[in-house]
Amino acid sequence: MIELKQVSKSYDGIEAVKEISLTIQDQNVFGMLGTNGAGKSTLLRLISGVLKPENGEILIDGEPVWENPEVKAKFFYISDDQFYFANATPMDMAQFYRNYYTEFDEKRFQKFLMKFNLDGKRKIQTFSKGMKKQLSILLGICTNVPYLLCDETFDGLDPVMRQGIKSLFAKEMDERGLTPVIASHNLRELEDICDHIGLLHKGGVLLSKDLEELKCNLQKIQCVLPEGNDNELRRQLDILQFGRRGKLITMTVRGDSEEIIQKIEAFHPVYCEALPLSLEEIFISETEVVGYDIKNLIL
Repeated sequence: MIELKQVSKSYDGIEAVKEISLTIQDQNVFGMLGTNGAGKSTLLRLISGVLKPENGEILIDGEPVWENPEVKAKFFYISDDQFYFANATPMDMAQFYRNYYTEFDEKRFQKFLMKFNLDGKRKIQTFSKGMKKQLSILLGICTNVPYLLCDETFDGLDPVMRQGIKSLFAKEMDERGLTPVIASHNLRELEDICDHIGLLHKGGVLLSKDLEELKCNLQKIQCVLPEGNDNELRRQLDILQFGRRGKLITMTVRGDSEEIIQKIEAFHPVYCEALPLSLEEIFISETEVVGYDIKNLIL
């Protein structure tokens, strides 16, 4: 289990991470989402011990991360911009990581290279962005660590490869209890893999919930009501988003679906339906509440 307790980090007086507290349970895919500049990458670097928090503490399995080699051997950090030694080949990097991760499975790594059509003797600097990303993920998997920290894991991968990596994560979770922590701005890529979501904004945590619980507590409603009921509807419901096109009202409402529909039925709607919400719609609704609204971005 990964625990963050009141963690803060600043750069030149600017708070990148503000008193964040999070708990990441084992054998769950934790999706770390956030607005631009929310602090996702900084938070991953703090968890991995690359950066030292100014305040608070970070624990992995109850032990502090900072300057603790035994704890750092429990995770593999894949940065958004992967680093490889100049003129190194995939097999060179495997030899390097084997010195630090005693459980590194070189035979399995070689099998992965063949399956993913990556030449183990070719210089990595000649690889495409997607090939480099694939290589970093395969290296991380083959270290056999319990935690994989991924920054924009699927960026640069084609659709088939993205699904292949997701399947590989699922297999590792089932067979050896892997816990992937994935920071991304691509919500659609995370929707079908994440168990738990942490939503960051301006260095803080807006929410941290199981994805299914989050979806159950937010409802997308479409309805047509008799005229003149908009204000009363807003008063009775916890509406995050409200839009009207002609007579059709579309809104995102916080609460239980049955209770919301029951309240709307009291207005004698001509039409009323609850629709499934995507993770992207949840993200937009939750961030609009704190002022991150597309209307404020359009001049």
